[in-house]
Amino acid sequence: MDSRYLQSFVYVVELGSIAEAARRLDLTPAAVAQRVKMLEEELGAKLVRRNGRTVGTTEAGERILDRARAVLHDIRDLKSDLVDTAVLAGQLRLGGTPSMMTGLIPDALAQMLARHPQIDIWLEPANSVELYRKVIHGELDAAVLVHPLTDLPKSCDWHTFREEPLVLLTPATMQVDDVHRAIETEPFVRYDRNAVGGQLADAYLRQHSLQPRQRCELDGLDAIAVLVDRGLGVSLVPDWLGSRFAGLSLTRWPIPHAFPKRAVGLLWNRSSVRIRLVRAFLEAAEAFVEHKNS
Repeated sequence: MDSRYLQSFVYVVELGSIAEAARRLDLTPAAVAQRVKMLEEELGAKLVRRNGRTVGTTEAGERILDRARAVLHDIRDLKSDLVDTAVLAGQLRLGGTPSMMTGLIPDALAQMLARHPQIDIWLEPANSVELYRKVIHGELDAAVLVHPLTDLPKSCDWHTFREEPLVLLTPATMQVDDVHRAIETEPFVRYDRNAVGGQLADAYLRQHSLQPRQRCELDGLDAIAVLVDRGLGVSLVPDWLGSRFAGLSLTRWPIPHAFPKRAVGLLWNRSSVRIRLVRAFLEAAEAFVEHKNS
């Protein structure tokens, strides 16, 4: 069995689209569809079903999906075992939150690849919850994400790049004398309570019995920053902005009481056969963060 057929099947199912799988694999949609068809013929079962433009698994496809992922994982590990130990090479499967994909990750990769040009990179953007799941299950080697509010499994390691305290985000023209009063009297743009930062903000509000005048709730700190800049409200968020959004006029006000911070860092499986690649990325990321903070 050609492992490329399995890879095409897994991508089609995970991405829900033959066209998107083709983009990821740098193939034509017809080539990806042909690979899936040949896999079905080899296994003697229909594996995918179409529903309009989306693609899902049949019952047979669902039964083999986890096994197919495991086989592809083993193949990647086998290739890594054959790489010259004197040279860092092979594929690093790295995930990151959207803000990290445009922030820390590109700069860290540039430093890493300058030293180790034979490393191949697979990047996957997603939210922290999905990235956490994929690292735990071995679908990603590592991910730059927000530390969950629960303890990490013993099979994983963690390195914190930065800690972000909660701040009240307001338009720059707004004067705030009392942060709690501003939260309760101004229209409030709430950070999604499914996100770790949103959960921290909600816990702070409940701890201090604050009842904001909610205007909307959304995930996406970048979008929240733009809404606040446009005068649509204030927001209680982790202090992630740094030097970003030079075109926005915003002010960050510290909260008056101590509270846990949101931690952003790298999560990886300590038993991964690509641990040398993970450590090379971690070294480059640490160097970038240190240089930026110096």
